[in-house]
Amino acid sequence: MPVEVFGPGYQFLPREEILSFGEMIRTVRAGVELGVSKVRLTGGEPLLRRGVADLVAMIAAVPAVEDLAMTTNGILLNHHAEDLAKAGLNRVTVSLDALDEKVFAEMNGVGAKLERVLLGIESAQKCGLPVKVNMVVQRGVNEQEIIPLARWCREAGVTLRFIEFMDVGETNGWDTSHVVPAREILEKVSAVFPAEVAPASYPGEVAKRWKYCDGEGEFGIISSVSQPFCGDCSRLRVSAEGKVFTCLFAGSGMDLRACLRSVESDAAVVDFLRNLWVKREDRYSEERGEVTKPKAEMSYLGG
Repeated sequence: MPVEVFGPGYQFLPREEILSFGEMIRTVRAGVELGVSKVRLTGGEPLLRRGVADLVAMIAAVPAVEDLAMTTNGILLNHHAEDLAKAGLNRVTVSLDALDEKVFAEMNGVGAKLERVLLGIESAQKCGLPVKVNMVVQRGVNEQEIIPLARWCREAGVTLRFIEFMDVGETNGWDTSHVVPAREILEKVSAVFPAEVAPASYPGEVAKRWKYCDGEGEFGIISSVSQPFCGDCSRLRVSAEGKVFTCLFAGSGMDLRACLRSVESDAAVVDFLRNLWVKREDRYSEERGEVTKPKAEMSYLGG
């Protein structure tokens, strides 16, 4: 959530315009009817939502939800980790782009303190929550942090996932020259920590996985720029105010909130989502450079 956008005076949505917990649970139940078994709470920043542990407990209680995860910037994780674990959260992913204080500050852009993020990771682990770290790699900014972060994650028992710098939204100044491709990331890591290919954990997994040859964990690389995987994508994103997006790079979403508030039947919500999904034609990563259209910000969709 960039401070230049969400600084003092920013007018946030009135509470009545964002989905209630009950509406979120109806959405989850509808998704389960369509085969969804994994749910992720993500950004902006999910730990800013009052009562988020209660929401976790409500989702965890939905039959057939097998995996309930959260992606967070980690700043508030130390305060919430125990409650989240007790509520039924299965795992947590923390955005951490550098271990160097100055580089970390440049990448996060909101004045966050590195020590708070590291403390949050430690607290999550102590509460029994498996932790993954997402590192967005941007050439000229933090590629020198690849090896230090890989080393730290190995020692801390944390799974690291490198992410190619993507052109999500319109404000991050993206250019192909800023992308460190997956091939280069792999070469850097394996030159210091030899690794071998690991099989995908499930069909449509977005990260390609490698296991360290010495048995000290694994890492993954998400390569949506250099190696698009649109054909295997199975992710549906719902924004805070109930807009549904069938692609991370979409510019607008369909109004699920209106459906939720106009019908009492969950079957109608199931039909809404089914009809939306079967008509989807999104494949932006494959078309990159061929099409030009506005895209929603990462701080809005949460990745």
